[in-house]
Amino acid sequence: MNKKRSFALILVVAALAALAYLQFRTWRNFDWVTFWAQTRQTNKLDLLAAALLIYFTYYLRAVRWAVMLRPVKAVRASSLMSSMVIGFAGLAILGRPGDLVRPYILARKFGLSFSSQVAVLAVERVFDIGCFTLLLTLDLLFSRSLALLPHYAQFRLAGIGLCFVVAGMVVFLYLVWRSGDAVAGFVERAIGGMAPRFGASVGHKIRMFSEGLHTIHDLTSFMQLMGLSVMIWLVIAVAYVAVTHAYPDPLRGMTIAHVLLVMSASIAGSLLQLPVVGGGSQLGTISVMENVFLIPKELALSCGIMLWLITFVAIVPLGLVLARAEHVSLVKMEKEAEEARDSSQ
Repeated sequence: MNKKRSFALILVVAALAALAYLQFRTWRNFDWVTFWAQTRQTNKLDLLAAALLIYFTYYLRAVRWAVMLRPVKAVRASSLMSSMVIGFAGLAILGRPGDLVRPYILARKFGLSFSSQVAVLAVERVFDIGCFTLLLTLDLLFSRSLALLPHYAQFRLAGIGLCFVVAGMVVFLYLVWRSGDAVAGFVERAIGGMAPRFGASVGHKIRMFSEGLHTIHDLTSFMQLMGLSVMIWLVIAVAYVAVTHAYPDPLRGMTIAHVLLVMSASIAGSLLQLPVVGGGSQLGTISVMENVFLIPKELALSCGIMLWLITFVAIVPLGLVLARAEHVSLVKMEKEAEEARDSSQ
């Protein structure tokens, strides 16, 4: 592990420790008997349905990746499935560095450059972030069920703010798609005076990102990617609803409009994640359920952990089986992917 990764890991551990301390300091009278009883009494059919829905999203992701590969190579979504599953298993086990496993496996499997697949990964992230932000914005602005929650006025303001964020993202993406070299050059000149190496690195990433954006070669492809991305996040939302409905009231009464707020906390918390054990995602989910939806702390903790297990960890067993069948070492792939990324910069 290099010094940069070690320092980042120390910062993440420190941040998670502080958040965990602040969260659990308020739970002086936490009832562990109630927590375990409510966890054992969950509706297992609802949990199974949620896991199957999450598995279905990996197929949708494979279809979306096939659309992005179409300009350079025609592949079937079914041929991408094992790489998708192995890649997300690597992400769950190895943490954020495991994110590179998927593009690395796909590049080797289909004879494509690693940099091109990293660019596709960047475009995938943009569609994920953009479409979820769009859904969350519509939820905050127009959902009547949120009007009954405390701090609804703040939610509306957040929705208005997200409108500007989405608009800014669209303008930036259009500029990078149309004039990637010009945008990269401007950034390099703006940053290069103070930090030449950092400016060059950012410029390189913008050029790679621009290359990825050109996988969207026509309006039809763009609409397909938008539709698939929205579908992915709606299916994930339904899976969240299935998990919450596995518990008694008040969790059983949650709707898609409610869980989109919970998902936003989970996504924000996932920026602070440790390999295998997670941390940030669960803390974000638990905090929103307890403080926004006034869920009892025992239910919030149980459901927060269950959501993480279903939506993030459930893919690991199948991923490990497929990795073994294809003679793939996740640790080795992650190391080789990092070396390939560093050599391209």
